Amino acid sequence: MNQGIKTLVLLLLSSAWAIALFAIYKGKTAYEKLAPISLPSINWEQLQHEPNRDEIVKGKKLLEKTYEMLPDKVGAKISCTNCHLNAGTKANAGPWIGIIHRFPQYRDRSGKYDTLTDRINDCFERSLNGQRLPEDDPNLKAILAYMEWLSRPVLPHQKLKGIGMPRLALNREPNWERGKEWYMQKCASCHQKDGQGLIDPSTQSYRFPPLWGPNSFNIGAGMARLHTAAGFIKHNMPQGQEGTLSDDEAFDIAYFFSHQERPDFAKKHLDWPKGNKPKDARY
Repeated sequence: MNQGIKTLVLLLLSSAWAIALFAIYKGKTAYEKLAPISLPSINWEQLQHEPNRDEIVKGKKLLEKTYEMLPDKVGAKISCTNCHLNAGTKANAGPWIGIIHRFPQYRDRSGKYDTLTDRINDCFERSLNGQRLPEDDPNLKAILAYMEWLSRPVLPHQKLKGIGMPRLALNREPNWERGKEWYMQKCASCHQKDGQGLIDPSTQSYRFPPLWGPNSFNIGAGMARLHTAAGFIKHNMPQGQEGTLSDDEAFDIAYFFSHQERPDFAKKHLDWPKGNKPKDARY
């Protein structure tokens, strides 16, 4: 091989290595090149064979009956699965499938990389209007065990469709009066005209959660933000009739109920310490 060809080969190899190193630096892994997939179905029967089955089942129950099981940690009359539907397995409703692979995660609201424990406790303080769980709390460990089990069918860095809470923003101002009218037509039969939810008399638990007032989430919760609430409603409400609301209906209904009176959040002054506060934040 003459010197000119050798030089060309070395240049090509060095270029290839540079591209590879740049890709690694930017996190362009093979997993990230995979096309997004739908959320995998959960084989609930497989749970019976898990060595930590009892802990996983406890975690699931804690998420489904949060305020009943942890009354000293939950100030609202809300459970985690009121938003994370179908025990955290429904697309476009904050599913927990694959969630352990998405943390640590940088979040503008905290201005740092949050762990999954941070994220769970964030919901306890905001969406549940309650208190953080200590990191050595057996209840927290059970919740993490359930989320880890739900994440097993997913490869690390595998892209999934329908993760997180969808957002809906329209290029117009929301309409309070129209939102109230649509709320009464589409939502009040479950959440009641006064937004205080519906209690099942047989269990004395909320069948449908309160959307505002002292028993609802506080202003620091994601669902108190217009675009998050609108996206959630569009994809998930009314239950059994998902997708029947227009964008305009979902947008105005979200504005009506998300801007009702609700508990304050004492730590709100600490949010978005490095900027990037969203336009629909309540404070």
